[in-house]
Amino acid sequence: MILWFKALHIIFMVAWFAGIFYLPRLFVYHSQNPSGAVHEQFQIMERRLLYFVTPFAILTLVFGLALMWSYGSAWLKASVWLHVKLVIVALLYGYHGYCFKLLNDFKHQHNIRSTRFYRIFNEIPVLALFAIIILAVVKPF
Repeated sequence: MILWFKALHIIFMVAWFAGIFYLPRLFVYHSQNPSGAVHEQFQIMERRLLYFVTPFAILTLVFGLALMWSYGSAWLKASVWLHVKLVIVALLYGYHGYCFKLLNDFKHQHNIRSTRFYRIFNEIPVLALFAIIILAVVKPF
C-alpha cells in the first residue's frame, strides 16, 4: 500500500506544481496588461487554473499524510529531513493560499504589485521543489 500512496502523492504533486509554476507567470502577463479585454481573459485563465490545481494540492496532502501514517510515528520522529520538508511544504501551501488573494486583487483591479514582484514570486515554487526533492531523495539530515 505504501508504494501506491507514494505513487499517488508524486502524481498529484507533479500536477499541482505544473499549475503553480504557470499561475504566477499569468500574473506577470496580467500585471503588464491591467485593463480591457486582455484583463478579462487573464482573469478567466487565472481563476480556472487555480481552481483546477487546488484539488491536486489537497490530494498531494492527503497521500503525503497517508504515507507518513503508513511509515509510523517512529519513522516520523527519526526523519529530521522530513520535518524540514514539511516546513517548506507548509510554506508552499501558504503560497498557494496567497495566490487566491492575488487572484482576488486582480479581479477587483486592486493589484498593487509590479511585474518584477510577480517575476520573483514565480520563482518561489521552483526553489521549493528543488529543496523538497533534495530532502526526499538525499535525506541529508
